[in-house]
Amino acid sequence: MPRPVRIGVQLQPQHAPEYQLLRDAVLRAEDLGVDIVFTWDHFYPLTGDPDGAHFECWTMLGAWAEQTERVEIGALVSGGGYRNPDLLADMARTVDHISRGRLILGIGGGWFERDYTEYGYDFGTAGSRLRLLGEYLARIRARIGKLNPAPTRHIPVLIGGGGERKTLRLVAEYADIWHSFADLDALRHKSRVLAGHAGDVGRDAEHIERSVPWPGVAEAQAFVDAGVTLFTVGTGGPGYDLSVVAEAVRWRDDRFPQALAGLA
Repeated sequence: MPRPVRIGVQLQPQHAPEYQLLRDAVLRAEDLGVDIVFTWDHFYPLTGDPDGAHFECWTMLGAWAEQTERVEIGALVSGGGYRNPDLLADMARTVDHISRGRLILGIGGGWFERDYTEYGYDFGTAGSRLRLLGEYLARIRARIGKLNPAPTRHIPVLIGGGGERKTLRLVAEYADIWHSFADLDALRHKSRVLAGHAGDVGRDAEHIERSVPWPGVAEAQAFVDAGVTLFTVGTGGPGYDLSVVAEAVRWRDDRFPQALAGLA
């Protein structure tokens, strides 16, 4: 059965001086008909005033799990080195239960040096962070298998990144969703690389959903033709403008009306 085309929004928890602004944005996004509401996992703003207002990822996800009714929720993406992986697995399992099975566990190698240095983590190198991510993914999988009660469902794992030798190898082994920032031609190439890695670990790469940032109405169908079924629009505080999100939802509903049935 073909995978449905979905629309996500990433509500970046920066420059919102009051949490209520984020809470309102989550409600508006769910009312618009998005499929997934993401946040990100950083400790400081990535744009604008570097010392501006900011909120933490996983405590928010617990609140969103209670606040929302239909949308999936998750981080796009958690920094792999920011938390003990066994603890992160337990956090994910708990949010899965609070949300009644709507959590996506997004994770990546991490890249924003200030997060590491200000909070006392070893920044290392890109290679060392990816090695750590591989170790942590194995521990997360193992810990989830030991938790009591077990998750309400298989918690989908989303891995972000595009490195062909290391990141895509981890995607092939552990991910249910691969989030790429590649342009269309690079995405096609990296999908072929991913298929090779998947074959090496005994998986069918078609079982891994492709996810990209929203490219706009003019280009979205070309990405669908290349295998993408999840598009995410990013927006930050304090206003959390959802006009582009609404455009993406309208495009989804016009092109893929079966999505409307899933929202009924």
